[in-house]
Amino acid sequence: MYDQTRAQQPDDRSSGFGAHRAQGPEPLIPSDERDKIVRHLGHAVNHFPDTPREALEEAEVAFDAAADALVRALAERRRGLREGWQDQDAEGQSTELRFALREYREITGRLLRV
Repeated sequence: MYDQTRAQQPDDRSSGFGAHRAQGPEPLIPSDERDKIVRHLGHAVNHFPDTPREALEEAEVAFDAAADALVRALAERRRGLREGWQDQDAEGQSTELRFALREYREITGRLLRV
């Protein structure tokens, strides 16, 4: 049903660059790599009616690329986190250790929600 009051309210979204970007953690896979995978998957979907088997093979390649990129990104994130706390003194650096724990919790939570 049309809500005239709501329709007359000003749009509080900005129209500049990044206006549609969702707030939240930074993506694990770099945008250029994500875009390439999305293009491959889109190509597969668009060509399915004409060449279903080839489309499925291309979709599988896109899936494999996404999985490989995720594994690489997680390994890099883990390496960075570990380097940040591994040589820290537990008594004197509790702030840095707490930050590392929050990062582990955040990334693990994201994985569990996938």
